[in-house]
Amino acid sequence: MATVGLLHPGEMGAAVGGALVSVGHEVLWDPAGRSRASTGRAMAAGLTGVTWDRLIAKSSVIMSVCPPHAALDVARQVAAAGYTGLYVDANAISVATAEQVSAVVTAAGATYVDGGIIGPPPESAGHTRLYLSGPQAGRVRPLFNRSPLDARIAEGPLYAASSVKMAYAAWTKGSSALLLAARALARASGVERTLLAEWSLSQPALGKQSERSAAAAAAKGWRWVAEMEEIAASMAAAGLPSGFHEAAADIYDRASRAEPAANRRPAAAEPPSILDTILSALT
Repeated sequence: MATVGLLHPGEMGAAVGGALVSVGHEVLWDPAGRSRASTGRAMAAGLTGVTWDRLIAKSSVIMSVCPPHAALDVARQVAAAGYTGLYVDANAISVATAEQVSAVVTAAGATYVDGGIIGPPPESAGHTRLYLSGPQAGRVRPLFNRSPLDARIAEGPLYAASSVKMAYAAWTKGSSALLLAARALARASGVERTLLAEWSLSQPALGKQSERSAAAAAAKGWRWVAEMEEIAASMAAAGLPSGFHEAAADIYDRASRAEPAANRRPAAAEPPSILDTILSALT
């Protein structure tokens, strides 16, 4: 059994930590300065709260599961603390950012393992994969044996896991942003009802899918902005157009700022749906 330091127990991170706890590992986290919601998630997942210094000293593996924009800062904090064990970056970041993270932690004496999570928070088996790559990936994969999180080796270069995550999310989250933009265009042009009627004939899944995309954007758009920017950088690095995902970042940025506008409705008015709120924010 290993002692794993988890940075940080957001919705995904807490579930990853819980997967490790479920098969007998000790998972440490630092509650200092964290929100009540984070504390509740950590307790529910069976994580052990310790000081930052103790987490660094006791953990043979540290897993970083945080919003993409924070990945490099988290790595710097760990490096500054002198950590020399296995450092698994499981964030949605481009190869270029992963290279920076690796350079930071290895310069301090740690061993870098690249990671990328695909799927929802792993609460039951068969739905979520953790892709791992690099020479030491095989040391991390067995930690998740028999757990709800399916850890797999991504064959290829050191940063193969990050590349898989970027390519996968380029479609899943990128296409959701495009769908919201298409519906917003129809509404702005006064043809939304006609578009929905046509979708019901030729693309019957898109109406409900656009509603699900709006709900997801409202809840998580704030963290998908940086993910779309990381994908745009990945596209550019591969010689592909980056504009698709630069636009998707803009869509999610507008969606993340939608709620205050909804709160300005007249007191007697019916509250707008999540979809209405998001579409209004996009135009």
